[in-house]
Amino acid sequence: MTQTVNGHGAVTTPGSARADGEGRLGRGVYRGPASLEDARRALRVALPEPSSKFSQDDEWCVVQQPDGSWAEFRFHDYHRIFDVPGLYEKIFYDVLGCDSPRFMAGLFADALADARADAADVRVLDLGAGNGIMAEELATIGVAHSVGVDILPEAAEAAERDRPGLYADYLVGDLTALDAADSRRLAGHRLNALTVVAALGFGDIPPAAFRTAYDHVASGGWVVLTIKDAFLAAEDTSGFGAMISEGMASGALEVVRRERFRHRLATDASPLVYEGIVARKRGPLA
Repeated sequence: MTQTVNGHGAVTTPGSARADGEGRLGRGVYRGPASLEDARRALRVALPEPSSKFSQDDEWCVVQQPDGSWAEFRFHDYHRIFDVPGLYEKIFYDVLGCDSPRFMAGLFADALADARADAADVRVLDLGAGNGIMAEELATIGVAHSVGVDILPEAAEAAERDRPGLYADYLVGDLTALDAADSRRLAGHRLNALTVVAALGFGDIPPAAFRTAYDHVASGGWVVLTIKDAFLAAEDTSGFGAMISEGMASGALEVVRRERFRHRLATDASPLVYEGIVARKRGPLA
């Protein structure tokens, strides 16, 4: 393990910023409590040897524990990562330079401006919400109403711990198995946008859950998503490539912005390239 990162971090996410003692940036945008920043700075993380290459689904790191020992964390063991304040941000933002939430919020802001739409009127369903980083970025462009959905109770607990009051509501559960009460609960928010950022593929969110979330968004609403470019290839077997490609071809998804960008670095420092898509919902997905 040679890529050890000290309490100050090795890589700073472009566009990121530290919070002051009140948990706010100079421009007044809420960024979580100062305790989260303190926890994030204090963590020490080590990556595998840079010559080691892993598939994105198998990446891992080790994290120093309070007793000085080191414990391994697989990147997709989100329930364990969310249990440690600041660890998600430390691994993916400070060390690996993740830029997806900031990049997609900017792309969405551009699309809203072109449509002469007011971000204050946007009511977002944030699928795979985790501990609230995407909703935080949406708040910086003026979105005031976000509803989080995640299958992990640890994610909801981390969102309330790290970014209290950011979400208007947060639903924990499987969208493909919602009961009538939870369906009414989502409908009551009059959702007109869906964000799914750094959450599609790898079995974390299946196509059926994405389709269900999409169905909860009003016709003409916005769809903001990122997906690894490999999942949009013709040989993709995840189901997303066919769903999204067919949605575009049929006109159900009217794409208004589409850009390839660096999502983050892999543990071997190679770039992970994703597609960022902002679209309007014009019909049901097949």
